[in-house]
Amino acid sequence: MGSKNKTVSFRVNEDAFEALREIADERDLSLSAVFRDYVDTLVAHDGQVEVVPEHRVEETDTDGESFPPTVEVPKSFVREHERLELEAEHLREQLDEYKAFVTYLQDRLEEADDGEEVVFLEELDGDRERDEDEPYQLG
Repeated sequence: MGSKNKTVSFRVNEDAFEALREIADERDLSLSAVFRDYVDTLVAHDGQVEVVPEHRVEETDTDGESFPPTVEVPKSFVREHERLELEAEHLREQLDEYKAFVTYLQDRLEEADDGEEVVFLEELDGDRERDEDEPYQLG
């Protein structure tokens, strides 16, 4: 029953609003997402969240953990990620080439519809069966 979303509304001065908008743009988030993240953090830490400027953040907190938190990633993971990015880029390029080829073929087909006769290979065979060794002659 508590899963409904609720709307919170309040007013801030214009300078604070612009500063918040810059923060959101810097992090490539919507302004609403910035507030949702803050509210989620506030609720998760039982209201014990203090917002401080970056220059006041100490290198380590009381637990000895660095801020912002860091995670070590094995080089093999990084290499695999880079390999997959290169492969994805290659596949995008191939897709673009195939799209261009399809467009080219569609253009040729439209030109053929303008007056040239199109003969389909299936129609050439008719009902008789051909030996696989018998060559096709085009032209």
